[in-house]
Amino acid sequence: MVRPAGISASETDTSETDTSPGTSETDTSGNGNHGYVDSPAALQSRFADVLAGVLQRDQVSLDGHFFEELGANSLVMAQFCARVRKRADLPSVSIKDIYQHPTIRSLAAAVGGDGEEPAPEPESGPVQAEAPVRVSTRRYMLCGAVQMLLFVGYVFVVGLVAARGYHWVAAGEGVLHIYLRSVVFGGAGFVALCVFPIAAKWILVGRWKAGEFPLWGLAYVRFWIVRVLVRANPMFFFVGNPLYVLYLRLLGARIGSGVTILSRRIPVCTDLLTIGDDTVLRKESFFLCYRAQGGRIQTGPVTFGSNVVIGEKTVFDIDTFVGDGARLGHASSLHRGQRIPGGEYWHGSPAQPARTGMTPVPPARCGTARRTAYAAMTLAQVLFVVVPLAVGGSYMLLATSPAIARTVGTTATDTPGITTAGFYTDALRVSALVFFGFVVLGTTALCTVPRLLNRLVKPDTVYPLYGMHYSAHRTIARTTNVKFFKRLFGDSSYIVHYLKGLGYKLTPVQQTGSNFGTEVEHESPFHSAVGTGTMVADGLSVVNADFSSTSFRVGEARIGRDNFIGNNIAFPVGARTGDNCLLATKVMVPLDGPVHEGVGLLGSPPFEIPRSVERDSRFDHFLAGDELPRHLAVKNRYNLATMGLFLGAGWVYFFAITLLGMATLAARGAAGSVMVAVSTALTVVFTAFYLILVERLVGRFRPLRPQLCSIYHRDFWLHERLWKLPVEYFHIFNGTPFKPLAWRLMGARVGRRVFDDGCYLTDRTLAAIGDDCTLNLASRIQCHSQEDGTFKSDHSTLHCGVTLGVAAHVHYGVSVGADATLAPDSFLMKGEEVPAGARWYGNPATETRTERPCRVPAS
Repeated sequence: MVRPAGISASETDTSETDTSPGTSETDTSGNGNHGYVDSPAALQSRFADVLAGVLQRDQVSLDGHFFEELGANSLVMAQFCARVRKRADLPSVSIKDIYQHPTIRSLAAAVGGDGEEPAPEPESGPVQAEAPVRVSTRRYMLCGAVQMLLFVGYVFVVGLVAARGYHWVAAGEGVLHIYLRSVVFGGAGFVALCVFPIAAKWILVGRWKAGEFPLWGLAYVRFWIVRVLVRANPMFFFVGNPLYVLYLRLLGARIGSGVTILSRRIPVCTDLLTIGDDTVLRKESFFLCYRAQGGRIQTGPVTFGSNVVIGEKTVFDIDTFVGDGARLGHASSLHRGQRIPGGEYWHGSPAQPARTGMTPVPPARCGTARRTAYAAMTLAQVLFVVVPLAVGGSYMLLATSPAIARTVGTTATDTPGITTAGFYTDALRVSALVFFGFVVLGTTALCTVPRLLNRLVKPDTVYPLYGMHYSAHRTIARTTNVKFFKRLFGDSSYIVHYLKGLGYKLTPVQQTGSNFGTEVEHESPFHSAVGTGTMVADGLSVVNADFSSTSFRVGEARIGRDNFIGNNIAFPVGARTGDNCLLATKVMVPLDGPVHEGVGLLGSPPFEIPRSVERDSRFDHFLAGDELPRHLAVKNRYNLATMGLFLGAGWVYFFAITLLGMATLAARGAAGSVMVAVSTALTVVFTAFYLILVERLVGRFRPLRPQLCSIYHRDFWLHERLWKLPVEYFHIFNGTPFKPLAWRLMGARVGRRVFDDGCYLTDRTLAAIGDDCTLNLASRIQCHSQEDGTFKSDHSTLHCGVTLGVAAHVHYGVSVGADATLAPDSFLMKGEEVPAGARWYGNPATETRTERPCRVPAS
């Protein structure tokens, strides 16, 4: 039985006990093969006894196919693997072994030594064998108090400066004078916000060095300050621009010439980052140069040689190295200590050598002069157009709006007091006009302006970076990936029309009401094609643009008919998948080999699995015949109500913020400056509590229940409604005690002293996290799964002291034992039971068979 995460370590079980027939509690170490020696017949018999117990049968055939003949599914086989691991007389079995050897006889031959030799465990570098660090609750709370005071102080100072600057700009006479003052004040503020994090880093830290330090101490507070300032810098908006490379150099990174960085995952320990000449780092690649592990922050170098190309959705742990001319494929990772030799292509998680992969883009003329000119033009545009419009334009808008002008007192009309009905009526009008005007005009603009820009970018044509064509492409990518509209239309029938308006090729459409989720990304919507009958879960990234250090090329990425695309997948141009495929969560889409059709793909590197099993197809009859229109009509009505609630909640929030802003504008003199600072801090707090309140009201203050139902069931629609809430806002509290508190207020069961550096909980009330857990950036606990027309959800539990690596993904029905570790970019599949103290890695995750102690120098 799995106990939920408790309040203290003493109240939480550190191992799982299975009393089913044919199981033993002899070994729960999870350290792989237990060193038995036995005959093939005896091994087959024991495997058959365990499987019969899981399936609740008297006996099972040794040659019966697990999925096609015995009626098992991945959840059942995960339970089988867990029971096998607890027996000292059986070798450890992974879910990958199950899929590759789907009978008792073939499985026993493979893992027992009579079949092919198992693939060697990838070299994953030194593994920490040290016990997790525990800190006192007093130290945890003290650190949180210091972080809160620093945040409030920073916001207060910024608010005061902004208020003084606004009043100085407002004192200008005439449009030209206001514009010039906006240039001066806005430019000075922009430069200050860019320079301050650089100065803070060198003053507080100096140069980052490889080492480690415990969480919640003085060293961690300095680390947190630098991390927050570096990531909150306006230079974040210059990713993909040579200015961003300059910014990282000023922070201490050693970066060569001709480097292109497209990832928005900003590194923190920049002195440990080395990038050689003409290297390309694609979108959503993680090279942070630090990780949180067992109550510590560990820092280490990440090195890229010259002429390196890194794919999308990649993760680099500390102490990793990529040689000159090497390439790493999409959806891949390097674990600590891994090195890719020069000139080789690797892929997978953890990465391993491969024959072929990403097609290189031919070079184009793009020298230093072109990069410098592009950077200079971008900076001039920001300083003389964007910033003045933001500063002076906001003043002109406020001064010319009758409702706000009355509040500010710039008209002859009597100024309404904050207690009068006129004040609230004016705020109501302004908020409604701005909010719903944004919805209508924004949708219209997104369906027109990118189409005009797309005329400048032809498919399968190589263009140089940092020119007109590159600017047009980047503008298309930024504008058409606005999250608000995808969240509004996603998980409903209306997302199809929105995506077609953006430029997706979806005709003919087979409407299911859940064709796409709320998180769909692309480089260009005009070269994204999805076949009829295909359903897409959240997290799809259509990789339809390829880059070199000097050029880029856009091509069509085509997803076949009747596919199901799971969560968190990068789908590139040239993918070797056809019709009727299941692409499982976090799968690496193949770029070589035969075209896969009528099968499922799982893992990185990928391997074939059954396209569907009985459990996942029991509701498919709702997707065809006369029942579909009837169920779809009911779902559409529910989704329309959900969209109305989404817009209504958004407007109420914007109305409240408008009230606060108008009250701030009504203040005068020194009180007005103080009010600006106070209102800024209040906005942060109010936003958090408002989102929590909306979530609990939508869920009626009740926890979600585990489900196995059709996508046309109301319980599934409730999940869809909750997924629309922008809970990524709480990332502002990353690395503080306030992030676990937010999850707890939203219904998650979270223990004490949890460190959350950017984890995402998709189904909050189904997740349980024990004391002293360490959750790294972009890790995810997903307590549900959808496959075609079937929706499944269940509780997932992390016991005390668990560490989730960067971008690690935990599925539903999972139990992770105390002090266990899930390595970076790993995928822990549904139903898995990780023993206490174990270290699991890979996609799909499996237990580490060897551990080597590693001494890390102290900081």
